[in-house]
Amino acid sequence: MENYHDPPASSLDGGHPHVVCSSCSLRELCLPAGIDPREMERIDSLVNHRRKFRRGEHLYRAGAPLASLYAIRSGTMKSCVLYEDGREQVAGFHMMGDLLGMDAISAGRHMCDIVALEDCEVCEIPFSRLEQLSRELPPLQHQLHRIMSREIVRDYGVMLLLGSMKAEERLAAFLLNLSQRFATRGYSATDFNLRMTREEIGSYLGLKLETISRVLSRFHQDGLIEVHHKHLRITDAGRLRRVLGQTPTADA
Repeated sequence: MENYHDPPASSLDGGHPHVVCSSCSLRELCLPAGIDPREMERIDSLVNHRRKFRRGEHLYRAGAPLASLYAIRSGTMKSCVLYEDGREQVAGFHMMGDLLGMDAISAGRHMCDIVALEDCEVCEIPFSRLEQLSRELPPLQHQLHRIMSREIVRDYGVMLLLGSMKAEERLAAFLLNLSQRFATRGYSATDFNLRMTREEIGSYLGLKLETISRVLSRFHQDGLIEVHHKHLRITDAGRLRRVLGQTPTADA
């Protein structure tokens, strides 16, 4: 039986036993604003080490007890649920700066699997220590509440996506959301690689593979995007927004 507390040998990074959050390029995504140097030292002490995962490896599995939260430093992961009949339901895609593991805070056990879609690196944060420090540092506690609120809003958005949108609208919303997330992290909002397969996108959006392929081809033919294997370029963000009935922004 797999020991969920111990990462696979390939995931350990012995060269980096400790991480300094204060010097991390992703600190603006993970950490609260207004932290003074002494408080930052205490936050730095939270992170045990970095762990590396190869494509296809699990960060944790559904049913595993809550031990730590994980901040993605690099790479992309998916959350998914595996049904008894072998079907997989993708629940979300996560990239650098995202905090994983909060699904287990209520029941004490994780509700889904987290799987690396490419080579990834995460920071491990023991939950008990994080919980204690958040009581002592109000800005840290507020940041955790903000992240939890963001997850609730995201889940609500997914429900709306699956419940009321047509296939074209779902895929347009997905691509625009990816665009915004890349831009927030300092990357191009219009030129990026899709780390997930079309099957995984379909599972997340509640659409068949054939539908995903057909809509991508239609967007390509209509000049909204260019697709070459996993590389995607948004060529007309304004028209892509109009698929959703949104008013294009001035820079679209």
